[in-house]
Amino acid sequence: MNKPVAQNAPDVSFADFQRLIHDMYFEKDRARGIDGTFMWLMEEVGELAAALREGRKENMLEEFADVLAWLATIANVAEIDLSEAIEKKYGAGCPGCRQFVCCCPNSGKP
Repeated sequence: MNKPVAQNAPDVSFADFQRLIHDMYFEKDRARGIDGTFMWLMEEVGELAAALREGRKENMLEEFADVLAWLATIANVAEIDLSEAIEKKYGAGCPGCRQFVCCCPNSGKP
């Protein structure tokens, strides 16, 4: 299976990243709340869409990181462990077909 990231990329777990975001921003994030934070996430998703259209790798790297950071922020405020969520949803394979290489029809999710 091909790894979709660069061979020399640092390996950061979701748990480590979520903890980093919590330590840096939690007091501000909690004060802003989930609704305000969700609006920031949507803004970053829009910026990611623009970066993908432009195709500039440096900009895409930045916007992917921003989207993940705001997602971790919402998870922190909502008291959701992203690692637990990922394991529950995808730990046994595709949620649709339960295979580790999805064989669901292309006509629907996933």
